[in-house]
Amino acid sequence: METGNQFLGTERIGKLMRQYAIPCIISLLVGALYNIVDQIFIANASYLGSYGNAANTVVFPLTVVALAIAVMVGDGCCAFVSMALGRKELDKAKRSVGNAVVLTVAGSVILTALYLIFASQIIAMFGGTVNDETFHHSQEYFFYITLGIPFYMFGQAMNPVIRADGSPKFAMVSTLAGAVVNIILDPIFIFCFKWGMMGAAVATVIGQVVTAILAIWYIVHMKIIKPSRKDFALQWNICGRMLLLGITSFLSQISLVAAMAAINNMLRKYGAQDAVFKQEQYAQIPMAVVGIVMKFFQIVISIVVGMAAGCIPIIGYNMGAEKKLRVKELFTKLLVAEAIVGAVAFLLAEGFPHQLIAIFGAKNESVYYTEFAIKAFRIYLCMMILACVNKACFIFLQAVGKALESTLLSMFREVVFGVGFALLLPVFFGLDGVLYSMPVSDILTFIISAIIIVKTYRELNTKGVQIITGQ
Repeated sequence: METGNQFLGTERIGKLMRQYAIPCIISLLVGALYNIVDQIFIANASYLGSYGNAANTVVFPLTVVALAIAVMVGDGCCAFVSMALGRKELDKAKRSVGNAVVLTVAGSVILTALYLIFASQIIAMFGGTVNDETFHHSQEYFFYITLGIPFYMFGQAMNPVIRADGSPKFAMVSTLAGAVVNIILDPIFIFCFKWGMMGAAVATVIGQVVTAILAIWYIVHMKIIKPSRKDFALQWNICGRMLLLGITSFLSQISLVAAMAAINNMLRKYGAQDAVFKQEQYAQIPMAVVGIVMKFFQIVISIVVGMAAGCIPIIGYNMGAEKKLRVKELFTKLLVAEAIVGAVAFLLAEGFPHQLIAIFGAKNESVYYTEFAIKAFRIYLCMMILACVNKACFIFLQAVGKALESTLLSMFREVVFGVGFALLLPVFFGLDGVLYSMPVSDILTFIISAIIIVKTYRELNTKGVQIITGQ
């Protein structure tokens, strides 16, 4: 480590956590705002309502696929650059950035083409055929969102690269600028121009274009690792190493897509068997409601992940310096802080579901919508404390070098348990089974996490740095 980072090994842990976590939390919250803001304005437009909400829920996981590819390239490049700079290999760092730019552009163009060619099939895969109105809104929203995929992916991929160049504030501001533009344009396009789903999508895309332009400007004016023209020639050994370093980030995001695909299709299947929701005019309600609940969950998780991810440099430095008691102290403070965030989220979901629903336009909906929404908030999010602690555990394991354990634990939570119980429980409990899938998954994941937490504490009390070397 550079001498300039020595304060990471001496400064109070609590102060360091605040210093590093807050910018990361803000960046992730801002990134989450795009889809959430769209859904809020869509829900409060009486001519869209729950049909628009359901369409937003259908399209959301498809944007996550784009994000997964972007963060795989961006986080992988960030890690590669950091290691290269640590070894004084500036040329490799420059080539990594150049290659990351090319991979992002090429990947985004290919994904956009696939989305446009197979739009109807993809929408159907994620439950968009629940009724004709929802399918129509999903098609409209998906088309325009897809046109913005290259800009979205470029901005998201370059964000960690900009941080690696020593400009975390610029990375945060560029993301914030795009989100602000989206917030300003959404009500204009939806309420003034009456552009409906197209308006929400176009506002989002314009915001993404702003972020991408700022990212391009920064890449051209980089402080440390400004690439030259020759650095944009693909070198497959560098690309391979970058993608390998970023695979954990990719899997974390793509597992959410699998879970949402399962949940959306179970909602459609078992909603059709419900006395109320089998009616055409109410068929979209379960999907719309669960989409709202997951948006609230996304906000909470952005705080949780931001807090943990912000601590990665602190953990890495102190593990490298074998100051494991400081790592242990940080781990304890992190788990407590994450549990507090989970407790606040739990109280909001259980105590104020009416108010949360109202943000997403419940006043325009039927009593069936409100009743199901209250039940969804209270069941689906009843284990928020455990969910937050689980996420902290995933990221801490990654920070100390246990990427495999972190990835496997995350995959168990999101795919094995998340998808598995979303498919299994409705067989016995009908539509409610979908709602029970998340708390059951978090309980089982926490059992595994608790074992790993105890093991981690023991390793931090032993000599040497086994937690890094024992991968």
